[in-house]
Amino acid sequence: MQEIRIGEIEGFEIGHAQSLEAATGCTVVLCGDGATAGVDVRGGAPGTRETDLLDPSNLVEKVHAVVLAGGSAFGLEAATGVTRYLEEHGRGFDVGVARVPIVCAAVLFDLTIGDPTVRPDAQMGYDACAAASAGECPQGTVGAGTGATVGKVLGPGRAMKGGLGWHAVEAGGLRVGALVAVNALGDIIEPTTGKVLAGLLDEERSTVLDTEQAMISTASHADASEGTTGQESAPDAAMRGTSDVFSGNTTLGIVLTNARLTKAQCRKLASMAHDGLARAMRPAHSMVDGDTIFALGSGTVSADLSVVGLLAARAVERAVVSGIRHATSLDGVPSHSELLG
Repeated sequence: MQEIRIGEIEGFEIGHAQSLEAATGCTVVLCGDGATAGVDVRGGAPGTRETDLLDPSNLVEKVHAVVLAGGSAFGLEAATGVTRYLEEHGRGFDVGVARVPIVCAAVLFDLTIGDPTVRPDAQMGYDACAAASAGECPQGTVGAGTGATVGKVLGPGRAMKGGLGWHAVEAGGLRVGALVAVNALGDIIEPTTGKVLAGLLDEERSTVLDTEQAMISTASHADASEGTTGQESAPDAAMRGTSDVFSGNTTLGIVLTNARLTKAQCRKLASMAHDGLARAMRPAHSMVDGDTIFALGSGTVSADLSVVGLLAARAVERAVVSGIRHATSLDGVPSHSELLG
């Protein structure tokens, strides 16, 4: 097995568009004449488009693009620009009178930094398509990872910068890669060492704390003080304030492979790939994360699904780490490279 560029997985092109001033952006994977697809949504607060089509019992067999975007629900508009671009280039599901591009999308919440009134729109989605290629794929504070942050359980002022990362491998003729926009409630861990790469900062914003311990401690304190009155502590207020704290999350991913898979197998592949998030994020799949992974197969080689799945989980794990290591500070939110690198 050897590492490859994610653009070397045949059948796909990747493009980014972003606004550093607004701290938001989008990433698109174009699937040529179509790719078999599946999805697995694990988080409790997802924002998605056209995921029902990926149910194996439904009609359409292939999709033509997948979009990851910031902007919360507003960012789903980016998919409209992707649809327009694909129609102009003659790609889509043939319905006789037209070709209808099948474009799936998922969004993350990044409105707490930058300009919250500027979100990925149809033009940004179109621009991401125009920039798409099978060549070099930038990482870090780009595309859907532009406004991503991590470690927000005590509010955005204690967060660190997230980002977009990728990792890809080849084993024989099988190629598997993952593209992940890391925007977690919790901390990011280097699985091989257990070292915390980014997450909840202390009050001086100089040291990374433990998000899971902060959540457990707050819950324990709440149980101990049940029935008492008095002023609420700052951590308790932060943990309680879902609109201010918990809304700024969701990690999104796309697994790409040249394996020949059915829709049911792609859905299972997306499920297996979530293991990579669980290895690198603590906690993962919370009720205030909309963690979603798509799986796309271009169908050029035969492969054992179990092997594809374990490689996908590894690729997701490494893509999360890569997104954090490549991220740069933005809008006053410090990055791993600035604070700990």
